[in-house]
Amino acid sequence: MALPAPSPASDPESQISCPLDDLEIDRDAPVSEQALQVLKTVYGYDAFRGKQAEVIDSLLEKKCTLAVMPTGMGKSICFQIPAMIFGGLTLVVSPLVALMEDQVMALKLAGIPADSINSTRTREENVAIWRKVAAGELRMLYIAPERLMTERMLAALAKLSVNLIAIDEAHCISRWGPSFRPDYEGLSRLHDFFPKAPIAALTATADETTREDIADKLFPRNDEGKRLGDVIVSGFDRPNIRLSVTQRNDWKKQLLDFVEARKEQSGIVYCLSRRKTEEVTAFLQENGLRAFAYHAGLDKTVRAAAQSRFMREAGVVMVATIAFGMGIDKPDVRYVFHTNLPSNMEAYAQEIGRAGRDGAPSEAMMLYGLDDIKMRRSFIDNEGGDDDHRAREHKRLDALLAYCEAPQCRRQALLSYFGEDIKACGNCDVCLDPPRLTDGTVQAHKLIEVVESTGQSFGAVQMIDILRGLTHEKIKRFGHEKLSCHGAGKETSKEDWRAIVRQMVATGFFKLDIANHGALKLTDKSISLKMGEIRFAYRPDVMGPAELSRPRRAKSNLPQLDNADQDLFEALRQCRTELAREHKVPAYVIFSDKTLHDMAIQKPTTRPDFLLVHGVGSSKQRKFADTFIDVIEAWMG
Repeated sequence: MALPAPSPASDPESQISCPLDDLEIDRDAPVSEQALQVLKTVYGYDAFRGKQAEVIDSLLEKKCTLAVMPTGMGKSICFQIPAMIFGGLTLVVSPLVALMEDQVMALKLAGIPADSINSTRTREENVAIWRKVAAGELRMLYIAPERLMTERMLAALAKLSVNLIAIDEAHCISRWGPSFRPDYEGLSRLHDFFPKAPIAALTATADETTREDIADKLFPRNDEGKRLGDVIVSGFDRPNIRLSVTQRNDWKKQLLDFVEARKEQSGIVYCLSRRKTEEVTAFLQENGLRAFAYHAGLDKTVRAAAQSRFMREAGVVMVATIAFGMGIDKPDVRYVFHTNLPSNMEAYAQEIGRAGRDGAPSEAMMLYGLDDIKMRRSFIDNEGGDDDHRAREHKRLDALLAYCEAPQCRRQALLSYFGEDIKACGNCDVCLDPPRLTDGTVQAHKLIEVVESTGQSFGAVQMIDILRGLTHEKIKRFGHEKLSCHGAGKETSKEDWRAIVRQMVATGFFKLDIANHGALKLTDKSISLKMGEIRFAYRPDVMGPAELSRPRRAKSNLPQLDNADQDLFEALRQCRTELAREHKVPAYVIFSDKTLHDMAIQKPTTRPDFLLVHGVGSSKQRKFADTFIDVIEAWMG
């Protein structure tokens, strides 16, 4: 696309930095107070959630910032508010066109001038949008990394006042992340082109190794080589999602029983291949379910139509490969079902995070079998990359297997991988139906001894070989055959040792050092076991059959409405549906259920009162107040 030069009549410094017409910010107030003013005026919220304020403060101090926040915790607000306070142009790098379009539409409805340049638009449309950018008429420009990092685009943007760069789904830049995209690697050069613009990198899923890799690629360094910027991690827990894993035996029956029991709910079924995606879709359709396939091999118009129905209709099942889901904002996805083992813990956490964004009870069910493990090992060995890369990916898979075999709370195992410690959750299959455990304290003591004796520098394979008394070249090279613990575990099979190691990792007795070839590291818990303060029990038969969880009613996490107010709430929902159809957006983009719930309680009948409803900003007040007030007045009679 040839980019027209900025118009001389539109000096970027004076034009782009003008505040929004309807946004009154007290520029003499501290920036943190300005941020709260924007939050209330534009979004209609009274307070920030989680670590939103910390991320915003870091960016307002012009620091590059990596924010790792759970899905549904409002990552977009973290860069949108600084964008409005800074003025100028904010570039938002996004990996998917559908994601760009949804976010741009939501911003426009909130009164924020934003648009995207992307491959689905004609050249004339993209040129018209660029002219708006050059004239200072847009505050945010959404763009894919491959289009941004062309020499022509970079040269054109360098002439404008780019004051902030936001990189959504930032794990895509890391080779250790769950969805690496080569196009993202070029983003590591952004600071060279825009040295005054802080970079906001945002993701819902990144372990410590991935976080370090993202920061190394995006953050600048000072003259002494020290990396500059903030890494803010707000936690990974989604307590409303019930976690379950079971052995795959008759997978079609298992899947059908699960989905049929949730026929009125929206869900995602993940499959390992395109072929299986088509097979599962046909199977569900044959059984009377509204299921649609989504994978990269389908025509883009077919994919777009399937996604549109999923986003706008209830009770639709999307059967997909991992090509579907990144950035999906549908709040009422009630379940995510994995027919196969995901690639690693990060990918799994990201995929189940698409359920229950509205905070209501949701479910994540995974089937897995021995053939999954073999296939995943094969994928890693054949995907390319050096030995170090393959070794790390195998260790990541080991961590996922540890999660599958967790003898105690499954959520503890998941969050432990990301460096969080929690009490037993009471909302996973292991907590709700505890498995039969075998005491493994003696074996655990032996493992701790060998890990200590070898300096906490080796992985599970070497530890098990030492305990079983092997004398191969690697054991001799490090003199491990001379250790007193060499051969101390001969009576335990190799398979049992592997299960014990995985379950000790899952329950926090060892930490898996992914960056150091999966070396086992002692923890406070392993020290307590060594001192005799606690014991260790494990599941000897982790592949045994288990019951699939029964569906839970997706109760609202909002206060109960009385019958009359519930009728008004339903009338407001119907009004929202009609407006969404008119504006060609998902219903939640108009207003969330929480906003309608508050509207049903407050019953505003004037425009000023309408602005007091949770989630109503000034732009949406102007666009929608009269329509909803009409519904309320008609209901009141």
